[in-house]
Amino acid sequence: MKKIEFLFLISAFLLSCHTSQKAIVSRNNEPSNLAVTGKLFAVAYMQRSAEYQASCLQAYNIARLRLDEWVAVSSSKPKAIITDIDETILDNSADEVHHDLQGKGFDPKEWAQWTAMAAADTVPGALSFLKYAASKNVETFYITNRDENDRVGTLRNLQKFNFPFADSAHLVFKQGVSSKETRRLQVMKDYNVILLIGDNLSDFSSLWDSKTVEQRLENVQRQAAKFGSRYIILPNPVYGDWENALYQYKRLSPAQQDSAIKGWLKNY
Repeated sequence: MKKIEFLFLISAFLLSCHTSQKAIVSRNNEPSNLAVTGKLFAVAYMQRSAEYQASCLQAYNIARLRLDEWVAVSSSKPKAIITDIDETILDNSADEVHHDLQGKGFDPKEWAQWTAMAAADTVPGALSFLKYAASKNVETFYITNRDENDRVGTLRNLQKFNFPFADSAHLVFKQGVSSKETRRLQVMKDYNVILLIGDNLSDFSSLWDSKTVEQRLENVQRQAAKFGSRYIILPNPVYGDWENALYQYKRLSPAQQDSAIKGWLKNY
């Protein structure tokens, strides 16, 4: 082999190695694990698909039908609705994109900054439904797992869109534990709660608090008649206890998350 040809091959090899290394560095600056890249795909569905919007409108249209039925029934207590906030009436998908594009998972400090901005948009159908409920003298209680420190920003966000009953008396934050059962029961002491609305099954009952994947599915079947009648569920493919159940409610590394997700998938 001629010397000049040999030097050319060496140079090409070194250039190839350098280019490959640059590619690796570039990839490392982007989301790589399934949990993060999958969330971006899911957020694209929530933000841009007409199907997501239609699903939300369908949920709230059904809620309106059920509300009309319940309003016609006399009650010794005033009637009320209990609703979740995040991904049920307020859309936080922009915040999800913000940290997913950086390859980061959920960060409480970053979340606090987001809620303080009061920049979340509304979920399709939510505002008009709750205003309709208010016109029928049905109160709304917002039971959320946002922290008490999020109160000012949350109220400002709700009041910006003129959500009914957007005041401290109707806004119930997390009180030490994530389970909403105690808070729901407190409202039910004084009100006839006719509908519960949420994007996570734990928004409806403790039957789904910290349960395994199998238990969650089994309890859905056992409570099947309540969905669309008393329970109104909104689609959320980005996060929730469905994801936590896949991880067995453990804090996992990105590699462990990938392994857990793949382990649950059906294949042939």
